[in-house]
Amino acid sequence: MSSIKEKFNQISPSEFFYRNRDLAGFSNPTRSLYTAVREFVENSLDACDQKGIFPDVHLSIKAVDPDAPDPKPYILTVKDNGPGIESKHVPLAFGTVLYGSKFGLKQARGMFGLGATMAILYGQITTNKPVYVKSSTDGKIQDEFELLLDIQKNKPVILKHNTKEVTKRGLSVSICLEGDYAKAGSKIKDYVYETSLITPYATITFDDPKGEKFHYSKIVNEMPPAPTIIRPHAHGIDVETIRRMMVESQFEIPNIDDIMIEKVRKDLGLAKKNLTFTGIMDKAAKRWKTLSRPVRVVISLMSFLEMDFDKLSKVRIDDIDVPNKKLYYWDFGDSQAKTIDLDSDNPYYKQLTGTVQGETLTAFLTKRFQRIGPSTAVKFAEFAGFKPEKRMGSLTNEELVKLSDSLQKFEDFLSPDPSCLAPLGEEPLEKGMKKFFKPDFCAVVQRPASAYSGFPFVVEMGIAYGGEIKPGGPHVYRYANRIPLLYDEGSDVVLKVVNDTDWSRYKVKGDPPFVIVSHICSTRIPYKTVGKENVADRQEIERELRLGLQFLSRKLAAYMSKRGQAEMAKKRANLYAKYLPLISQFCTELSGKTKEPNYKKLLEEEITVDDK
Repeated sequence: MSSIKEKFNQISPSEFFYRNRDLAGFSNPTRSLYTAVREFVENSLDACDQKGIFPDVHLSIKAVDPDAPDPKPYILTVKDNGPGIESKHVPLAFGTVLYGSKFGLKQARGMFGLGATMAILYGQITTNKPVYVKSSTDGKIQDEFELLLDIQKNKPVILKHNTKEVTKRGLSVSICLEGDYAKAGSKIKDYVYETSLITPYATITFDDPKGEKFHYSKIVNEMPPAPTIIRPHAHGIDVETIRRMMVESQFEIPNIDDIMIEKVRKDLGLAKKNLTFTGIMDKAAKRWKTLSRPVRVVISLMSFLEMDFDKLSKVRIDDIDVPNKKLYYWDFGDSQAKTIDLDSDNPYYKQLTGTVQGETLTAFLTKRFQRIGPSTAVKFAEFAGFKPEKRMGSLTNEELVKLSDSLQKFEDFLSPDPSCLAPLGEEPLEKGMKKFFKPDFCAVVQRPASAYSGFPFVVEMGIAYGGEIKPGGPHVYRYANRIPLLYDEGSDVVLKVVNDTDWSRYKVKGDPPFVIVSHICSTRIPYKTVGKENVADRQEIERELRLGLQFLSRKLAAYMSKRGQAEMAKKRANLYAKYLPLISQFCTELSGKTKEPNYKKLLEEEITVDDK
């Protein structure tokens, strides 16, 4: 029996999401049209938020053939008045999966730099049409691109690029994709409506395929402060994150090319001299204090390799493994990889390993994490069982795991800095709810900043009752980083908290006309899927939601008590109004008088007393 050799291949991110587009919310024509709308609108709102621009977003969906049955091709266009995207970034931003500005630790609607490109990718594979992007960063010149995405290489293919003069800045993106508006239309309308509720400082217009226009003007003239990028909190990282941060903290080994070698020669005063390896080392020892760090590193490498400049120009340094004291390099002369041992007695050993090993543990903690000072860093090192001066690059795998575990367990770190968050605020939320729901009663609350796994978050909630709200409540509106969450509500933490509440305790019975609005903002919303539709029931988030809802429920209960008293007073007044005229007439007849007593004054006094 012959054995078949298994073949391993690496695929690009775009190829992965092409094969698994359900993960990003592009599972069918209905969901895909809705998701594409959402991604483009949210990108526009994020761009405006970052620059403090009151967003003016225009969304339009047009059928390529209006008479054809759904699902069918639609042209989706989203225009904004944001800062635009620089010409050099446009092809990568719209033609590369996982390329974007959403990876910093700050609050943003998007998380992965994925959604818009996935929409473009979906449009391309369902209609084979390019994406059209128009961008102006200065309001004078507009770049116009026609792009396709090379799925296998995860690279943009520029079909056309030209410029023209304009009078407004902003961005316009237009794609052709297969969709089912007959089924997705109601969700898209709900999305636009709910987005305008949680973004009351934005103007949003939607032109639907049937020729209807939905326009929501801004109702507040203040924008929340733009979120800032912060360093991570120690409780929110793992071993892989520490590895990546270590790479950032390390001084990279210089690229030893002809330019670098010439610099070393010049700094050693050997620009026109050719010395042997020994002569170069002697010269370096004499001038050591005047040499720059990159030059010192090259000299250190030369000392281990025992090479002069001519030989050094024919090698490439690949890796320096400090724990195992190995130096790996490629010899172009012999066309093979080579390894040498690093002798710790070499006078240049500390210079080289110190460079590769990067910062000390305490320097790493204070520079790379938020809210860790020198004294806390030393205290942590003692808690974790490390010397404060230990170099990060010298940590073994086992020590990295130990470090990560200790960071999670150490309780003396300050709580996360919430300055990276931009909650909507109580006043704008209340104004939005009153404008949209026209209730008899409305109350909002913003909980203090808290954290889960080291990620800061803020919960905002509102309750509205009566007025024009339809019965059958509570009607729950869920938001995360100002994104309406319209799908998969059954497994969401907000619904869990609302459904666990005994509303009869708060004098709410039957089919009440009331609404609950919940907004969670964080640097990392714990979505259950890449589709960003439901929030996981993290213990800390659930607790804040419960506390917020309990506070609002008590306010609602107080209102319901007053409302009940007012209704009882009204019933009494109606009762008096019905029988007092009869009693007055009867008393007049009995007394033999002609003029009835002034019972209307009694009614007025009764109503006044009850009102008080």
